[in-house]
Amino acid sequence: MAPAPAVDGDATTRERVARSILQYGPSTAAQLAERLHLTPAAVRRHLATLVEAGHLVPRRERVFGPRGRGRPANVFVITDQGRCEFYQAYDDLAIKALDYLRESAGPHAVEQFAEYLFAAVAARFDDVRTDEQDLPRVETLAEVLSEQGYLAGVEPIESGTQLCQYHCPVAHVAERYPQLCDVETRVFADLLGSHVQRLATIARGDGICTTHVPKPVPNPLHPSPRENQ
Repeated sequence: MAPAPAVDGDATTRERVARSILQYGPSTAAQLAERLHLTPAAVRRHLATLVEAGHLVPRRERVFGPRGRGRPANVFVITDQGRCEFYQAYDDLAIKALDYLRESAGPHAVEQFAEYLFAAVAARFDDVRTDEQDLPRVETLAEVLSEQGYLAGVEPIESGTQLCQYHCPVAHVAERYPQLCDVETRVFADLLGSHVQRLATIARGDGICTTHVPKPVPNPLHPSPRENQ
């Protein structure tokens, strides 16, 4: 028997479920139900539809430390197809353009292009800092990245801060040309005046892009070039 056609309300709720996973990373049905104020049964129904459509894939939840009774729950991870429902980048055209640039001008030209690309992020960062000087630098960066389609957020941790990008509009391109991620990381370090460490990237198959920003350590002998800005 063919499934009944979805009503508009169902489609809207499914989008909320998928967007929640996109924003917060791999999630269990219970986490989604609590986050979206839905019943677990309703969440499982929408998850099944999204999995069948190829927008999500279930995986066993990784458990650290002692395990409780029973098997670990499934976490649901958004797929490339699911990401494309939110943002459609012209990946093939971009890859072909970079292929041509590399072949005609050499590998260094790709890195120069990446630097040109992220110079716009740095310029926008400086503009926002002018208007919101009291906002922590890492939160300013997250705001700018979100404007660019990266759905970024900040998570405080004991050793500093994690800058999380829940979406990457150029993930497929960066998979072929990791120079984009390398330059992006260097730009983050410059804008934040800190040695940052990239822990995970969507381009490498991780659920989100995660960058560790350590707590600042004052060094009056070698101030950051951006500390006084």
